[in-house]
Amino acid sequence: MTTTPQPPPQPDETPEGAAGAATAGRDPLEIAADLVDDVSRELDPAELASLERLDQPRRILFVHAHPDDESIGTGATMARYAEAGAGVVLLTATRGELGEVIPPELAHLDPDALAEHRTGELATAMEALGVSDHRFLTRPDGTGYRDSGMVWLEPGRAAAGDDVDPRSLAAADPEEVAARIAEVVREVRPQVVVTYEPGGGYGHPDHVRVHEATVRALVLAAGDGSRAAGGAVPWQVAKVYEIVQPERPVREALRRLAETGAEGAGDPEGPLPSVVVPDGEVTTVVDGTGQVPAKIAALRAHATQVTLDLDAAVPAMRLSNGVPQPVWPQEHYRLVHGVAGGPYDAEGRETDLFAGIAPSS
Repeated sequence: MTTTPQPPPQPDETPEGAAGAATAGRDPLEIAADLVDDVSRELDPAELASLERLDQPRRILFVHAHPDDESIGTGATMARYAEAGAGVVLLTATRGELGEVIPPELAHLDPDALAEHRTGELATAMEALGVSDHRFLTRPDGTGYRDSGMVWLEPGRAAAGDDVDPRSLAAADPEEVAARIAEVVREVRPQVVVTYEPGGGYGHPDHVRVHEATVRALVLAAGDGSRAAGGAVPWQVAKVYEIVQPERPVREALRRLAETGAEGAGDPEGPLPSVVVPDGEVTTVVDGTGQVPAKIAALRAHATQVTLDLDAAVPAMRLSNGVPQPVWPQEHYRLVHGVAGGPYDAEGRETDLFAGIAPSS
């Protein structure tokens, strides 16, 4: 066999190579002392907080648009992982200034007053779910993004209105929003991130923007080795999930609601919101049966946005459109990044969002 002669190795002139040459022959304790000095000199408080957070082996970040979204779509999941000792963090993009208020006695609240009221509702809901780490997404100047508002096109499908506040999330620079989420990702360092599917669940412009910005944020957070996002070190999320619902059980629930004469029940054979997907697209189901009481308490906390009818044949909640939605003991997800892992249920779906992730990740 003939081999090609290789040129002699050249000196490594990169900073890393120079550093390696400089340590050759030095006392190991002296080298270690210099490394400790370098760490204390380079890490700012945010980075140190990120490292301390690694004491919690499992960390999960939920990115939602408004107060109440977390309890409606992921409340049981949040409660389950909080109860199990995981680091559960909720990031809410707006304070819900333009939410449609259900109780007549609170209909007088103007947008700023409603934002304050809903912030209190969210705090109560977080207490019910056992989650202590919540933060609102902010602009670089520290101010918040405002609710963009919406209009109902038909039951289960919303869209942006004609008059969008320039301070709103939908009007903000998408790259800025993504960069702000990326900073949170680098600080929290979650193995798992959960947010909406591309349609935002039912078309609300803030939900759609949160999906788009979160997808972009995960790219920015992983970075290229730079420290651009808030000075924190890059972080690669292991698994990303979208909130979905399986079509067959949804249609079955709608049929039962229609059969019992539930007011506002949707057409079991009609179009469904984007959160509902073919059963085969659901990759993961989290059984929150034991956390249903916590989820219900959290939903009750959001009294401006949600009403409950738990004594019906199909226990349901209603938003401002009055359409009953089943209160599921399980919450469903679609894995869009990462590798699925067991254990699996009888239908081959994951039962744990952290499945397959090494404890040291």
